Amino acid sequence: MINKLLYPFCLAMAIVLVSCGTQERKPAGAIVQSEKQKFMVDTITSATDTAVGALKNPWGMAFLPDGRLLVTERDGNIRIVKDGKLLKEKIEGVPPVYVHGQGGLLDIQLHPDFDKNGWIYLSYAKQVADSGGTVIARAKLEGNKLTNLEELFQALPLTPSEVHFGSRIAFDDKGYMFFTCGERGKKENAQDLSNHLGKVMRLHDDGKVPSDNPFVSTIGARSEIWSYGHRSLQGLYYDKETGTLWEHEHGPRGGDELNIVEKGKNYGWPVITYGINYDSTIITDLKEKEGMEQPVRYWVPSIAPCGLTMVTSDKYPNWKGNLLVGALSHQLVARVEIADKKFVKEERLLEKIGRVRCVTQSPDGYIYVAMENPGKIVRLVPVE
Repeated sequence: MINKLLYPFCLAMAIVLVSCGTQERKPAGAIVQSEKQKFMVDTITSATDTAVGALKNPWGMAFLPDGRLLVTERDGNIRIVKDGKLLKEKIEGVPPVYVHGQGGLLDIQLHPDFDKNGWIYLSYAKQVADSGGTVIARAKLEGNKLTNLEELFQALPLTPSEVHFGSRIAFDDKGYMFFTCGERGKKENAQDLSNHLGKVMRLHDDGKVPSDNPFVSTIGARSEIWSYGHRSLQGLYYDKETGTLWEHEHGPRGGDELNIVEKGKNYGWPVITYGINYDSTIITDLKEKEGMEQPVRYWVPSIAPCGLTMVTSDKYPNWKGNLLVGALSHQLVARVEIADKKFVKEERLLEKIGRVRCVTQSPDGYIYVAMENPGKIVRLVPVE
């Protein structure tokens, strides 16, 4: 029996011991009751991982078949998460990147047939003289080293601008690769078909231009272009079930957009927009115009969307078919319900969790969310 005088002390020590054990195991924590789904937030990596070097500006995530998670850091590293722990060891052989403003090492995606061909795709900013631009490349992984690097695409023109590099990568189920390039801060680029900036591109997975791309036969146009009239594209997702390519992009001050991207279409920037300049001046009086597409959803004020996925997992039955949109400035994940490709409603999750840079679904069906400053990755664990 515990002496009554010692009971408070013992109880306090028990709490400390339980707390220490809890922190070490990184449990999910408190239950979050959202509108349609209960879940817990399980911390995978955090700013306290100082022994191995905490994540710094994580940008993209890709899961290898062996269970490892590859995470790009904007300053040019690819980090490894194995068995739920961030490793000190990094992937070697990463090409030099142009760490310049918003530029650096950006997205990472596996080829849909990675098990057969081993290709890993990267988007990053590459420096040429005193300028730079977005590059799409692919490589293979031997152990923890990238090999057989092939540069497939270079966005032109090059510019010293520090903003709007893009770039997200998505594959369909027909051997095509889609990817995004921002307009690099020059509005006029988005409507100019003679450059790649402010566009969604489409290539074969080996970098060749498909013969049925919309502007292949247009004199002076870049043959890689799939759609145009975009600003700063930070989310891309291909829904294989419906054949729908979803994209979101930053507006200026207001006017962030969620779009369905279709062949050869013009998405309006800067001719039409729901936003205004950062200094509150008017960009245009037009919010719609014939021949220009309307967004499925727009945000005023801006949430600064970044990262996009669709919930297809049975682990979240009440979210299935919803889009999850990360947000930098509003520091949350927006759950967007869609019906017949039209916006229905939005619920805001994980408010003030941090600047959300990437949202993705793992092969085993869990949602992972990466935040920057400080770098952190969490997993959403559904609760019955």
